[in-house]
Amino acid sequence: MDDPAAPPPKGPTQGPNCFQCRHFAVSWDPSLPYACRLMGFKSRVLPAIEVLRVDGVFCRGHSPKPSLDLAKAPAAPSASVPRSTPASPASSARPAKGSPSAASVRPAKGAPWYC
Repeated sequence: MDDPAAPPPKGPTQGPNCFQCRHFAVSWDPSLPYACRLMGFKSRVLPAIEVLRVDGVFCRGHSPKPSLDLAKAPAAPSASVPRSTPASPASSARPAKGSPSAASVRPAKGAPWYC
């Protein structure tokens, strides 16, 4: 039986969370959806579980993602900051009917693109 007075095991008792690791990636391959960029492999299970299965030890390459500290994010421009003036309505309007436009200078249908 287990002795309740026995010292707790040394080291971590739970492996790292791949979703919190900067090296974790989701693959485009449906048969191997998870990847570890540090170790360069894709797997059907989370990379930390695959490492534990193959090596017998928890992943030692885990590196936490940088935190998103929103307090240090750049502030939105205040109302006192002058904004650029919008383009004049005449420059952004569509050309009038009958005037030359991009559609009228395109090659005819069926003509080679390099004409």
